[in-house]
Parts: sequence; structure tokens; C-alpha cells
Amino acid sequence: MDISVVKRVFLTSGLILAVAFGKSEMASAATTVTRWNEAALQAIRTTKPGPPIVARALAITHTCMFDAWAAYDAKAIGTRRGASLRRPLVERTVQNKDKAISFAARACLVDLFPTEKTSFDKLMVSLGYDPNDKSNVKTDPANIGKTAAAAVLAFRHHDGSNQLGDLNLGPYSDYTGYKPVNTPTKIVDPDRWQPLLVNGEVQKFITPHWGKVKPYALTSGKQFRTVMALPASYKKSPKRYKEQAQQVLEYTAYLTDEKKVIAEYWADGPKSELPPGHWTLFATYVSERDHHSLDKDVKLFFAMTNAIFDASIASWDGKRFYDCVRPVTAIHFLYKGKVVDSWDGAVDGADWMPYQVSSFPTPPFPEYGSGHSIFSTAGAETLKLFTGSDYFGNSVLIPGGWSRVEPGVVPAQDITLYWATFSDAAAEAGISRRYGGIHFVSADLESRKIGRLVARQAWAKTLKYFGIKK
Repeated sequence: MDISVVKRVFLTSGLILAVAFGKSEMASAATTVTRWNEAALQAIRTTKPGPPIVARALAITHTCMFDAWAAYDAKAIGTRRGASLRRPLVERTVQNKDKAISFAARACLVDLFPTEKTSFDKLMVSLGYDPNDKSNVKTDPANIGKTAAAAVLAFRHHDGSNQLGDLNLGPYSDYTGYKPVNTPTKIVDPDRWQPLLVNGEVQKFITPHWGKVKPYALTSGKQFRTVMALPASYKKSPKRYKEQAQQVLEYTAYLTDEKKVIAEYWADGPKSELPPGHWTLFATYVSERDHHSLDKDVKLFFAMTNAIFDASIASWDGKRFYDCVRPVTAIHFLYKGKVVDSWDGAVDGADWMPYQVSSFPTPPFPEYGSGHSIFSTAGAETLKLFTGSDYFGNSVLIPGGWSRVEPGVVPAQDITLYWATFSDAAAEAGISRRYGGIHFVSADLESRKIGRLVARQAWAKTLKYFGIKK
């Protein structure tokens, strides 16, 4: 079974019980926000954009919904139109909020994922709306939603992401002229990223321009760059360079079934909703756990997705600036011709591979810092700030033999991963990349630090949009 399918089926202990009894409690408890979030995630799983593109798409989707909803709230202000769309008290009903949110979400998602328009229209119909509603009453909730979304989209179309392909040929394509120093067959500089040859195709750095994207709350993508410690260098700090490679070798050579499961569960490869989407699944769990109203969900998803969006910009700024080597390249360079222990037994260092599926052995972008760590810490910190507590209480059941790396063998028996706190989940996401041989320890730990800083800065701005004065 595909890893993303297993994750969705066994996302929470509550859902496991629902599946066992043949009825999903998620469906009955869903708000309009979580239903549109799931529609966005399914579009992501189908179209397979890269992690920073996913972070941006989710942030834009929930910003459009928030701005539409804000028109029916007494204090909140929209991110683009301010309070100009505010409707009178008599119109501030759940029905009007649902309708405005749905038309905003549909307009946004069709813009971001045009090939998935049919699925968005089906959701509109299931919610009781005509996706082609042509009401000419400006104050109709449908038009409030469309107006709010149009303003957000007009702003984001020119935010440096190159969504429209107007900065270079092709949507989201690089316009900064990035070229890797190394080739798939030659390590010219052991400090720099090496694209690998995977399934006959050379890896291409996904969105190397992303550090230039206009953030939500950060002053720029490089705002916290100097807060991070410098990555290890073979030329300048060879001892540290070798030590971090040895750490990865030791992690991957002595993996238990539980650590293997952790590495795979958090991998969030190209067939999944990727780390930014993964954390919206956790937000959905919190929504159900705490019996959220529509209003709370609008605020929660808006706050968290924008924090994670800024995390993507900060992370990719570092990836492009440092252009750092991945463990797989460093180990090939250091241990070629030497026998090393691996999860697959003793191998020549030149043949060592991370504990990942062969079709996706290591991500197609540089190492420093860890996207998983910064996404997850930003998500966890926002959930903690929003709920007022670090308590999570979520779990996932991984059935025996579930592994895609070692199918039918790992784990030998069912394993449950449990996270008492949001921080526990974020920490496990970070260390999973070390278990999997994807990241060095400093990229994980330094990125966790930046994720918290990003989230706190985003939260301060979010409170202003909520209409809360500090």
C-alpha cells in the first residue's frame, strides 16, 4: 500500500476506531475549512508540486478563506482589503460564512491547481453551491468570497514565486540562473550539492529562487540566516565534516524497526501531501479533538499555514545560499573504496544509500537546512500558541510489513507512534531525516531553532489580523 494512503487511513487513533467500526467520525465532524483543506491536499497529492510550492499553496488557500470570513467578523481584518468588505451584524451567520469561504477557496484552488477544477466543482455541489454562480449582488457571500480571493491572488501572482511563469519560462521555474557545481558522476566540490541520477533522470534543484519570495511576516528570506551556525566544510572544518558523515553512517547502520518506521512515516515523499500538508492533517486532528467551530478553524489554519509558508522561504534561502552537500554525496566522497556498515549490510562507501525508497533516495535540493525540521517546528509552535498548550495526544498505527523500503519485512509487527506534545511530533520529524540518512545533525537542530523564531514572528502578525491588540 502507498505510504500516503496508509498515513491518511491511520492518521489518528480516533480514526482507526472509526475505520474499525465502519464509519469515519472525521466526515461528520468536518468544518467547511477542513473540507476545503482536504480538497487542497488531494490536489497536491495528484499534481505533486515541491515542498515550498505546497507551503505557499496552502497558505494562499487559507488566506483567501480567512479574508472572506473576516468580512463577517466584528474584529478581524482581511490581509488585502482590510475591513472594507465588513458586513453588518445581521449578515454574520454561519451560512454566509460557509458560502463566502467556499467561493473564496474554489476561486483560489482553481487558480493554483487548474487541472483539478472538476474536483473542486464537485465539492461545491456537495456543499449545496453552484460553482458557476453569477450573482450580480456585490454583497452576496459568493461575491464577497470571490472578491477576497481575487485580491489575495493578485498580490501573490507577483510575489517572486513565478507561479505564472512570467519571470522565466514555466510556472515556478528558476529565474536566478542556478547551476550545480557537481554533476551526477563527478564530485567537483565535496561541500556543495550534487544532483543524483535517479531512474535515468538528473535531479533538478526545486525552486532555487524561493528565498526571494515575498514572505508573510518575515522581513526577507534571509532574516534569520545569520542566527544559524555555519554548516560543516570539508575545506574549512574537515574534522566536523567527517564526524557528521560518521554520525549518519552510525544512525543508518543500527536502525531498529521503530526508527525505520519513523524514517518512512515522516518521509512525505512526492506521492503525499508533503510536510506542509502533513501538519494541516495534524491541525484537522486538533480541530476534531477540541470541537472547533468554523471561526476557530479559519483562524487556526490561516495562522499555521502562513507560518509554515514563511518557514519554506527561510529554509530555501539557506539551501540556495549554502548549496550544501547531502550525506549521500559526502559519504560517497569520504568512503569510496572502503567498507562501511549500512542498513543493507556492509557495502563499499561509494555504494552507500540512505534508508529511503530507491525511486526517491534523497530530495532534489541542497541539504542545509532541513525543510522537515523547520516546517514541523513552525507548525508545532503555531499549534502550541493557538491552543495555549503543547499537549497533542495524537498517534499513528503502522501495520506490520508496511515499509516501502523493505516491504513485507518492516516492521516485524504493528508499531504505534505516539506524540504527547506538538513539540514531540516536530522533534521526531526532525530526527527522522537523520535516521533516513537525509540530513546531518546540525541541519536538523539549527532548523528547529529557526522554525520557532519564524512561527513566533508570524504569530505576532496573525494576532493583528485577528483584531487582537498586544
